[in-house]
Amino acid sequence: MSNAKKTTEAASNTKTTAKAKTAAKADAAVKTKTTAKAAVPAKAARAEAPAKSASAARTATAARIATAAKAASAAKTAAAAKAASAAKAATAAKTAAPAKAAATAKAATTAKTASAAKTAATAKTAATAKAASAAKTAAMAKAAATAKTATAAKAASAKAAKDAAPVKTAAPKAKIKAFLVNQKVVYPSQGVGLIQSIVQKKFKDTKIPYYIIYVEVTDMTIMVPVDKAAELGIRPTVSREEAMKALETISEDYDPIPSDWKMRYQMNLELLKKGSIKDIAVIVRSLYHRSKVKELPILERKLYDSALKLLEDEVAISLRKTKEEVETLIFSRLELEQ
Repeated sequence: MSNAKKTTEAASNTKTTAKAKTAAKADAAVKTKTTAKAAVPAKAARAEAPAKSASAARTATAARIATAAKAASAAKTAAAAKAASAAKAATAAKTAAPAKAAATAKAATTAKTASAAKTAATAKTAATAKAASAAKTAAMAKAAATAKTATAAKAASAKAAKDAAPVKTAAPKAKIKAFLVNQKVVYPSQGVGLIQSIVQKKFKDTKIPYYIIYVEVTDMTIMVPVDKAAELGIRPTVSREEAMKALETISEDYDPIPSDWKMRYQMNLELLKKGSIKDIAVIVRSLYHRSKVKELPILERKLYDSALKLLEDEVAISLRKTKEEVETLIFSRLELEQ
């Protein structure tokens, strides 16, 4: 019994083993089938990958070829445009060359004409300056000759008078009579004044008489020795007739005066010191007309203003007119056409 049991158990175990093997085999088959089934897509995917890569490569190559073709086309277009621009520039340069040459020739002609005109103008200016210088020299020579002639004539006249009346050597001093208190006098270097009084001043134990003169234009009171009045040119105011003659003098023709202001100033200063109303009128006339040509220097302007004021004051007294009326009268005479 024991052997039979063992045999039965062995058979049962063998059957169980066989069954287990069959199950394991079935499982392995299923597993193999599953694995094979899973490998099919992977293999397909692996087979498809090179195809995709080849397609992408072809697409990229086509894109590169298209880009290269496009770049070549653009380069060709740019080259054509550049060539056209160069041709256009060459044509423009060729067209501009004659115009430029013509403009250069025209500019050269203009410059030549301007140079000739400038040379002519320079020559004309030089000739004008030379003529002006000659005229200036002639005027100065004429003025000097006139002054010299006048001085000589005056000297001859004085000598003749002296020779004709030798007994009257003291006559010039005797001509000037003493002035009276409240009498109006002309002090050439100061203006028209009024003798306020005559006083005695002691000097080295000697009493010397003095005129006390008030000059309205400068608001000054001046003390002048009586015996020096004639030497200083102090004189009484002129008559109506002499005042009218002075006004006629300023409207008369006159000789050209020196263009050198220093020479003019010295000549006119000498006339002012002499102090006659006619000499003062001559100063006013010459300096007025000179100021119309060129502005007077400061010293000459002051001399002109002094002479004009002196003439206005004296004529106003002699004609019994206001200073404003006399000023209008003087300038109307000065502005008469010569």
